[in-house]
Amino acid sequence: MSSSPSPSSPLSPLSPAPVAAGRSPWLILAVLCTSVFIIVVDGTIVNVALPTFVRELGATTSQLQWIVDAYVLVFAGLLMAAGSIGDRYGRKGVLQIGLAVFALTSVFASMADSAGSLIAWRAAMGVGGALIFPATLALLVNVFTVPRQRAVAISVWAATSGLAVALGPVSGGLLLKYFSWGSVFLVNVPIIAIAMVLVGRMVPTSRDTTVRRFDPLGTLLSIMSISVLVWAVIEGPSHGWLSATSAVAFGLAATLLAAFVWWERRREHPMLDVRVFSNLRFTAGSLSVAFAFFALFGFIFNVTQYFQVVRGYGTLEAGVRTVPFALFTGFAAPLSAKLAYRFGTKSVVAAGLASMSIGFAWTTTLQAGSSYWLIVGQMMFMGGGLGLVNAPATEAIMGSLPPEKAGVGSAVNDTARELGGTLGVAIVGSLFASVYASRLGELLAGSALPPSALAIAQESVGAGAEVARRTGLEAGRLVQGAVNTAFLDGFHFGSWVSAGITLAGAAMAIRWLPSRAAASSSVAAEEDRTGALV
Repeated sequence: MSSSPSPSSPLSPLSPAPVAAGRSPWLILAVLCTSVFIIVVDGTIVNVALPTFVRELGATTSQLQWIVDAYVLVFAGLLMAAGSIGDRYGRKGVLQIGLAVFALTSVFASMADSAGSLIAWRAAMGVGGALIFPATLALLVNVFTVPRQRAVAISVWAATSGLAVALGPVSGGLLLKYFSWGSVFLVNVPIIAIAMVLVGRMVPTSRDTTVRRFDPLGTLLSIMSISVLVWAVIEGPSHGWLSATSAVAFGLAATLLAAFVWWERRREHPMLDVRVFSNLRFTAGSLSVAFAFFALFGFIFNVTQYFQVVRGYGTLEAGVRTVPFALFTGFAAPLSAKLAYRFGTKSVVAAGLASMSIGFAWTTTLQAGSSYWLIVGQMMFMGGGLGLVNAPATEAIMGSLPPEKAGVGSAVNDTARELGGTLGVAIVGSLFASVYASRLGELLAGSALPPSALAIAQESVGAGAEVARRTGLEAGRLVQGAVNTAFLDGFHFGSWVSAGITLAGAAMAIRWLPSRAAASSSVAAEEDRTGALV
């Protein structure tokens, strides 16, 4: 439902601009986007290195998922707390600390000598990422106080994070072609060093001046509830979704979440005013982001392996072939703000999710020898759809809160994104692994392949390709053909899941997202008169 913004709302032009004289808000935006780019790209840059981790670190499918998810688990678990700390003590300082932590842990991750140690350092990198991400969006909202400029700034921020998701594989592929796998982490260090200098010189700080007291119990409950929930989702496939372990984990997460809600409702100055979830604009925007990233991360986890194992591309070739996704995302994202003002948030977000659903459904037609241009067409629907969803849904979340609460609002947006992505990798990845292992066993039943070799091949598609390579010429072709077939069956099943999730998200957006906020309507009217967005 729509409501007129209060004078303290971030949609209100009466909000004071904290930008000091001589500081261009657009240059500040560039600095913030640089910071957010490096932590988002790190979430997907490792995907193209997954087969390399199998060869050089002996990683299993479960460990591959944890190399991706350890970062996301800690990142998601700390986001709410990090946003609250930034609101209370200053977002610029939290951003600077986060950048320093991220750089240091990146160095240690690059020197890991086992899959276990790499998982540990990826988790430590999540601490830095959690401090950085909500601070960037919160600072942006407090810098851009004119509604239409803020909408454009959020579009650029969203486009940056969307591009980073898509450019991670090509960046990783380029580095792996010329350097060792540690380079995918060391590349963070010089970029972060530049960002730290620019943040110190250009970015103004801001904080919530209405809250004096810290909320330690609320902070602890938020960390525990989100972390347990994400852990339960990640481990669900290995323990079994209906197992006692999963039931206890999900039950504990629900209990902790209920305790968090109960405690926050009692606080005079809560870490998160949970009543904001009664605002359908806020809640539906959060769910739209979660649905989009669920489907996206699940798909990326599988498609990078499709390019390398099934199509036989090298790491750089595989990464380069994901570039169209980034281009379509980058093209659609800046248009999304203008489209949302003209046609309404509901229409644009629903159209974006529906477009993603079409793209995912189309990928179920892919075969080992499919034309690459067919894949480009599929990426057009997926990348363009993501570009349409991300910015309007983020603006719906941030536009529902006053600027002094921007840190926690940003954290909710980021938590929705990370929780959705984690669910995507865990659920789509586990469904893929189950279909792949079962189908491979069927295809190779009665073959001359020893049971021990078959068991290894069933662990992951990378392991299957390695078994095929070490098997004799004729038998090797048979094993590789079976691996490809089993992979595609699992890949197609995962794509159908992603298509269903985004289609459900489109239906939800149509049902619950407001057509437009009142302030958005006035901006749209002004847009019609001026014919220019900025």
